[in-house]
Amino acid sequence: MVLCVRKNGILHRVKRRRHRDTQRRICKKPGLLESAYEKCLAYELRELGLKIELQKAVPVVYKNIKLDCGYRIDILVEDKVIIELKSIDALNPVHEAQILTYMKFADKSTGLLINLPLWFSV
Repeated sequence: MVLCVRKNGILHRVKRRRHRDTQRRICKKPGLLESAYEKCLAYELRELGLKIELQKAVPVVYKNIKLDCGYRIDILVEDKVIIELKSIDALNPVHEAQILTYMKFADKSTGLLINLPLWFSV
């Protein structure tokens, strides 16, 4: 299941906490690189006590051989949920296809596709 979200359980709590914390105002600014938003979100998820991995490599298995083809999961939460971050004007079908590919290769059933400038600015 892929969720293209603006709010979702844990992430909604992260968002509410972020609004209360004036020290993290940089994450509210539109136009940052994905990597900057990734670090902000990673910090908030860790603050909630969640185990996360950033830029986790996902190999492609071809004829029983694992190949590193450069696929990277932005954030893997609790070894269960893939979070794919975007920093663009609008999501396109290719972005959903990308996270579905990551989910297939990583054998995960849940993914969150988040366009951060919109999500953080609301």
